Amino acid sequence: MKDKRNYSLMAHNTFGIEAKCSRFLEYDNVEEAQHVARVLHRSRMPMMVIGSGSNLLLTRDFKGIVVHSAMKDYSQQGCRFTCGSGMLWDDVVDISIKAGCYGAENLSLIPGDVGASAVQNIGAYGSEVKDLIVEIEAVEIASARVCTINPVDCQYAYRQSRFKGEWKNKYLITRVTYEFSKEFVPRLEYGNILAELNRRGIGHPTPQQLRETIIDIRNAKLPDPKVLGNGGSFFMNPVVSKAKYMLLSAQYPGMPHYDVDSRHVKIPAGWMIEQCGWKGRSLGRAGVHDKQALVLVNRGSATGTEIVELCRAIQHDVKERFGVCIYPEVNIV
Repeated sequence: MKDKRNYSLMAHNTFGIEAKCSRFLEYDNVEEAQHVARVLHRSRMPMMVIGSGSNLLLTRDFKGIVVHSAMKDYSQQGCRFTCGSGMLWDDVVDISIKAGCYGAENLSLIPGDVGASAVQNIGAYGSEVKDLIVEIEAVEIASARVCTINPVDCQYAYRQSRFKGEWKNKYLITRVTYEFSKEFVPRLEYGNILAELNRRGIGHPTPQQLRETIIDIRNAKLPDPKVLGNGGSFFMNPVVSKAKYMLLSAQYPGMPHYDVDSRHVKIPAGWMIEQCGWKGRSLGRAGVHDKQALVLVNRGSATGTEIVELCRAIQHDVKERFGVCIYPEVNIV
């Protein structure tokens, strides 16, 4: 188990922000997670559980304990995979497809760890991980007890779960079990997947072809954090009433949207940000990516506070123009 004091978090956030925590604890197995839980329960210091840092924006040093999972074990029974919480999510997608188990293709190349997938309810191109999760193993911090959580109890919604609300800092996730399908049913109607497949002359993609296409689409839009610090999609796509959408679409013909249900519509935040003229612009050392307006980037030694200032400027302009509030998807600390 890793136990470090005054520890730099530079390697644990993809924005490339220099910040330190008072203490850093990393567990490699369930027993170590139980030990960490006991330490946390006894301590009076603030705590923060992190994954790979792809959804984290640090604005200051963290005067408390940061916890990270390094559990990367996995086992398979048929198309049911049980994966350690420190395993990279995209490795799970890759392994499942190669094993002939499908359903996660549209979630290819989403950054982050297995544990974060269950917390965040990651999603892309019409798919959400909640539809694949069948069981979550976790250690309760208050008791150090290993427990099994049914995903039904997690109250999953768009980028939301109880782990981000009332269960925050209540559990250390150790493993997540996913159930994939032996039947490949491609979902091609979202984003520009179908257009890109057509451009490649692929009429009926294999699972691997669909995965590779989505990876290429994401790579074309999202900068490599090793080159340009970023946290992926910074804002959540707002969900508005159908009446609100109808008013906006009359003013902005061709406004992209996705129907959520009979009364609600999701509008791409990136489209609205681009309409406000922010795509490719900078505010000091923080900027908006020139290929994807949903991505805020560190153009060089930006502080977390500078990126927050850019975030607020964008929120203001979107609200002024569209009357719609957009909110960060990243965790700002």
